[in-house]
Amino acid sequence: MRFRFANRAEAGRFLAGKLETYASHPEAMIFGLPRGGIVVASAVAHKLHLPSHAFLVRKLGVPGQEELAMGAIAGGGICLLNHSLIRALGIPQQAIDAVMAREKTELARRQRIFNIGPPPEIRGKTIILIDDGLATGASMRAAVTAARGHHPARMVVAVPVAAESVCREFAEEVDEFVCVHAPEHLEGVGQWYEDFEQTSDEEVRKLLEQSWAVVPSSHNK
Repeated sequence: MRFRFANRAEAGRFLAGKLETYASHPEAMIFGLPRGGIVVASAVAHKLHLPSHAFLVRKLGVPGQEELAMGAIAGGGICLLNHSLIRALGIPQQAIDAVMAREKTELARRQRIFNIGPPPEIRGKTIILIDDGLATGASMRAAVTAARGHHPARMVVAVPVAAESVCREFAEEVDEFVCVHAPEHLEGVGQWYEDFEQTSDEEVRKLLEQSWAVVPSSHNK
């Protein structure tokens, strides 16, 4: 039987084991992608004794198939679209615009409710971007693009599970890509977790209140 993580916290502990080289590193910082990625990142940060933060990004789901990403948005006006998927599914521009408007509103809402401190300075730092898993990788690509605007010295992407093809792609896009499990076929990230309940805003707020800060969407210089 295929191994599955009990929950996101356990996945974070497994992931931390592959990131031990960064433990207590004075120039390393962890960023989780809300919401689920924050739970994973929190567990990694605790085990590695590193500061942790949240990086706001929103997936653009295909209408009627919201788990399938046709793109993603992040701070600083970052918008990445999967044009080949959009063409293949015949998604009209009007539908894309509607999804984008809705997700921009949600991005602003999360920035407002999660913003508990000033943005950290990541210029010249090693940043580790973490999510609970990557199927298409759209949200993480938006985060990587936005993060590059802050001019980190080194960029690491780390996840508990990702499709094998996505792993290969990210390995060429960032300085280091770390993954616990990389199945050839990944139908859904949730299939690799016993408990994959949606993380609530309140859970995110509690984690943030412990020591987290948010990189505001507009702070991308």
